[in-house]
Amino acid sequence: MNKYLIPIIAIAIIGSVSVFAISPYFTESSIDEALPTDAVVQPMMEETMMEETMMEETMMEETMMEETMMEETIPVSYSGTFIGVGDGIHDAQGDAYTIPLADGGNVLRLENFKSTNGPDLYVYLATDDDASEFVNLGELKANKGNQNYEIPVDTDLTKYNKVLIWCQAFSVLFGSAELS
Repeated sequence: MNKYLIPIIAIAIIGSVSVFAISPYFTESSIDEALPTDAVVQPMMEETMMEETMMEETMMEETMMEETMMEETIPVSYSGTFIGVGDGIHDAQGDAYTIPLADGGNVLRLENFKSTNGPDLYVYLATDDDASEFVNLGELKANKGNQNYEIPVDTDLTKYNKVLIWCQAFSVLFGSAELS
């Protein structure tokens, strides 16, 4: 009986680890978070010129009319585009940018984001693609869609200028975006 117990335990452990590592590749999740409500909004002035030509019997007169339209825009501090690892298994696509908040903080926004799913995926701001020095923004909310991640107030975005989709369990990069 004892000679069968060890192989059974080994098979159970290997099976559990395999299910943990492989099952996320067969699941998909989507999210569509709105832009942060406390994002700094700046007015944008847009001037358009309209030419109006009026014909009278003997002369032609041109008048120029200016229209000023006020629109609101959310300023983007840094932006970048995701590039996948290129190994055929791990991939990330979409845009990443930071949005300043009214309280002085920033939010990282992933937009039109799509990634292969995997176990234990996190969003990092890092100094390089190896995650040797990083700020953990939290677990990836979904492998598809628009999502927001709060950036800690004291984070230096000139230093941590790479967004990584990182598998903590296996220390594997799925994709990165360089913020500039």
